[in-house]
Amino acid sequence: MSDKASASRLFVRITRDTLPRVVDKYPFLYLERGRLEVDDSSIKWIDSQGSCIRLPVATISCILLGPGTTVTHEAVKTAAAANCCLCWVGEDSLLFYAAGITPTSHTRNLQRQAQLASDPNMKLAVAKALFSRRFPEEDLAGKDLQALMGMEGKRVRDLYIRKAEEYGVGWKGRSYVPGKFELSDLVNQILTVTNAALYGILASIIHSLGYSPHLGFIHSGSPLPLVYDLADLYKADLCVDLAFALTARLGGEYNKAVVSEAFRQRISERNLLKTATTDIDYFLGEASARRYRK
Repeated sequence: MSDKASASRLFVRITRDTLPRVVDKYPFLYLERGRLEVDDSSIKWIDSQGSCIRLPVATISCILLGPGTTVTHEAVKTAAAANCCLCWVGEDSLLFYAAGITPTSHTRNLQRQAQLASDPNMKLAVAKALFSRRFPEEDLAGKDLQALMGMEGKRVRDLYIRKAEEYGVGWKGRSYVPGKFELSDLVNQILTVTNAALYGILASIIHSLGYSPHLGFIHSGSPLPLVYDLADLYKADLCVDLAFALTARLGGEYNKAVVSEAFRQRISERNLLKTATTDIDYFLGEASARRYRK
């Protein structure tokens, strides 16, 4: 592009001063069957009907790209400059496939995370801190990771049973067969959808703060262990309670629009972006790292 053409562009380059904070951004936007590209003014979304919608990516934390989507090189560059995470997901966010890495200005958070994750004692200390949020009345001293995970498994099983009784919904256990979403009952369908969407949002927050979703403290052997570590802090309210509440309301038939709107509303009401940002700093921040070294 010539200097003259470059000067005439309407797109204003995003700078550090104009970049919104993570806590001020809209949580997520789900797109499917269309094209994400850039013209002279902004990123735009062209759907399968040819309609064009301009997207203010600087104010969006995460874009979830569903089936039938294509994205141009320039759109990826622009989203990265705006600190907007791109995630590739299945239909209705049923599966989380991958997330684009959003570069940040400094690697100090990643370096600190790597130091915490690579030291066995500090790694266990972070894991205990995460578990203490879910078991505030329990004395976790002397417990190893296996014992803590056993406690967590029982907590989740009891939570499912309690919510089923609260909302008067039948419950036969958590189940999902990849590629056969329709074979699950309604509670499991909603759990699958909301869990995947939650993973996408948390992945975008982690990337935006300069951490890596691949270095976890509780989960291992999975693509996004830190995402799963954090998701367990919020699933009870954002996913499990919502799934049983909507099942009682929907009368046995999955409704994509109702589930998406209810989940978006709950994310906004609970201010997940601010909460997760604060929590990540508490568990992995500089002050926490000093505490774990003691």
